[in-house]
Amino acid sequence: MSGAIDTPALIYGANGYTGELTARIAVEQGLRPILAGRSEAQVAAIAARFGLPYRIATLDDAASLDAMLQDVVVVLHCAGPFVHTAAPMVDACLRSGVHYLDITGEIAVFEALAARYDEAKRAGVMLLPGAGFDVVPSDCLAAHLNRRLPSATRLLLGIRALGQVSRGTAMTALEGIARGEGGLVRKHGRLTPTPIAWKTRKIDFGKGPRLAVTVPWGDVSTAYHSTGIPDIEVYMSFPPATVRAMKVSRYVGGLLRLPGVVELLRRRIRSAAPGPTDAERALGIGLLWGRAEDDAGNAVEARLRTPEGYTLTALTSLLIMRKVLTGEIRPGFQTPSSAYGPDLILEIEGVERIDLVPE
Repeated sequence: MSGAIDTPALIYGANGYTGELTARIAVEQGLRPILAGRSEAQVAAIAARFGLPYRIATLDDAASLDAMLQDVVVVLHCAGPFVHTAAPMVDACLRSGVHYLDITGEIAVFEALAARYDEAKRAGVMLLPGAGFDVVPSDCLAAHLNRRLPSATRLLLGIRALGQVSRGTAMTALEGIARGEGGLVRKHGRLTPTPIAWKTRKIDFGKGPRLAVTVPWGDVSTAYHSTGIPDIEVYMSFPPATVRAMKVSRYVGGLLRLPGVVELLRRRIRSAAPGPTDAERALGIGLLWGRAEDDAGNAVEARLRTPEGYTLTALTSLLIMRKVLTGEIRPGFQTPSSAYGPDLILEIEGVERIDLVPE
């Protein structure tokens, strides 16, 4: 796009890998969001590089958050782990009448925000977590399958992400391990704990069957809110050696939660590269598969192909931000598909969806 459009939108955590990438792509799209975070030196440097305004606030200071949100319509929150950071930002958004987006994939955050539906609706504020790779494509796929089979009572989703992970993603995963989190599925409408890699399944993402195991992906929460389907399992494809290690971790996982071990892993994560390079992102892709079944034996399946995960996160979160800025909102807690429909993901260039004939 040519020219720059000043927008009353704010990206918090702009000095993180995904926040900075999203700010860069926003500028390429002609947007001029306000950048924000807690580190003035880092945020100011990024804002200067992109020619954007910036503000500084810390999540433990309600007054500074309220000041930061003055004249802002929508916040895109990119500073995780969101299990620690979402609540104070949501509180500030509800006080200020500002719409809230984030890029979390953490089930606890989805459930906590869903519980605030009435509060948000009274405030006229939309709370839409999961505006990135987790969970826009998978949530839209779930809603699409449910649209094809409204009687569905069971949903299976599979994900194969080909690409590198950022320090923030790795740190969020480590925080989950440190809290002793295992697997999760949804049974009879309830979140149900399971062992790590509880079930194994072969999934064809388009080039033959791949080994996949159950993971506590965000759709265990969000797909239920989007579709009402009571039984949900999410699988992710890993190499066989990784699957074996995940199963072994059921028995030695306690060792990983020892304070000294966790701190050592944190230091290693901090010393790694912030995230994939532009060249690495260009080579990555996301592959998704889904199947919905009903009690009468009917079934539907579909596949989805997307750009690489971090690229997609920037693109989908900015797409949703633009919709909010043009007044396309639904107050209360929303998922991507409950706010914008199953075809939202198809608005992203390069996304392909194929309906399959189930075996």
